[in-house]
Amino acid sequence: MATAIQIPLQVRFGDIDAYGHVNNVVFLQYLEDARVQLTHTPLGDSAGPGTDATGTFQRLLDADTFTLVARHEIEYLHPIEFRPAPVFANIWVTRIGGSSFDFGCTVAERDGATVYAQASTAMVLVSRSTGRPVRLTDAQRHALATWLGDDVPFRRRPAAAAAVVPALEGVC
Repeated sequence: MATAIQIPLQVRFGDIDAYGHVNNVVFLQYLEDARVQLTHTPLGDSAGPGTDATGTFQRLLDADTFTLVARHEIEYLHPIEFRPAPVFANIWVTRIGGSSFDFGCTVAERDGATVYAQASTAMVLVSRSTGRPVRLTDAQRHALATWLGDDVPFRRRPAAAAAVVPALEGVC
């Protein structure tokens, strides 16, 4: 993976559930924290035309445009118990589409020796006034490409998941 940024996440006592580990819902908050940090990270030497080194992806959005989460996929690999030391979110961009883009993320030890969860989040650029998707500009694409890396290596990919669906027919 090329261009992930790493963000420390402090495990709070309130993150722990009755089973003694970080609740699965809290991982969504960890992913949100990582996304917000990445979109506010200065582009530096990767700033494209019309953007300076202090520019961020977030600053490339006009007042009528915002991002919405369209999809999350999370694979939980190891539980996180309460601890004073932070865990780390490693976040990068895995895909840039017409009006959408995907983030890949791991929640792990600083050195990556233990990965607690890995996730993918699909984002869509949307117009506040129309509620419709908006195409990414060249500057926005250039900014996202700063963090472009590999797909998340989920253990169960869509082909394997599709084989499960017929087995569940009539159950739900």
